[in-house]
Amino acid sequence: MKLKLIAPIAALAAGTALFTFAGPAAADAHTDAAAPTLEDVLAHERRDGDRARDEFRRPTETLAFFGVEPTMTVAEYGPGGGWYTRVLAPYLMPAGQYVAFNQDSDGRAYRSRAQEARSKAWTETFKNGIAEGMGVDADSVMAFETDEMPEDVAGTVDRVLIFRSMHGLNIGNSADAVLKAARIMLTDDGMVGVVQHRAPEGASYDDYGARQRGYMRKADVVAIFEANGFELAAESEINANPADPANWENGVWTLPPVLATGEDDARRSEYLAIGESDRMTLLFRKAD
Repeated sequence: MKLKLIAPIAALAAGTALFTFAGPAAADAHTDAAAPTLEDVLAHERRDGDRARDEFRRPTETLAFFGVEPTMTVAEYGPGGGWYTRVLAPYLMPAGQYVAFNQDSDGRAYRSRAQEARSKAWTETFKNGIAEGMGVDADSVMAFETDEMPEDVAGTVDRVLIFRSMHGLNIGNSADAVLKAARIMLTDDGMVGVVQHRAPEGASYDDYGARQRGYMRKADVVAIFEANGFELAAESEINANPADPANWENGVWTLPPVLATGEDDARRSEYLAIGESDRMTLLFRKAD
């Protein structure tokens, strides 16, 4: 069967999507030094539009597995539409530090001038979005591209988190640059947490590495990290979904939340019943 390729939506969203927060701003979000509970953050009205995804993305269990604490400095790669950012920023900013970073916009190929303009405006757009959504000053939000990392960030980050983005980095030959930046910013005992759509057992690289389907083989993810000075420290089935065969002609975007084949697809109810994709959850540390 010939694979129909579609745009890697998650990868394109990172750096191009306007970041917005739903719900009213929390005016005292950055002035109160007390660390909030994750339970309170997840229950906040700003997440009313996000909460339906919790059963598939399991933020409580995932952040616990990654060892994220509210007093830490945590960097999120390619926030895109901001689903996890609306968890991380309010959880970290009062007592810790939330950092967003993205790949170098000058090193990407663009389909239009408008897309290029959106990508190159990402940093300021992102800062302003968080500032408006949380009621803080935009200057208090740290966001940068990998080629513009502030010098004082090096060696200060406790966790780097990469959610559902490794497939885009792999197909765009950008993983090395992003992981090099991650290694520079991490503390000596800092770690990288990854959630990534998982290819089926026994899948071939031609189907799940050379082509963009959104899914990746675990061995390929591990190999990319090892080539950049990391080693696998732990893994979890927190985000597994055994109901997903992960062999869709239109890739992972066949399933929710994208449902790329449209409302007229006769199998739409099947996709909804399956839910979001099967995902591996991996934790990496710096190798000696």
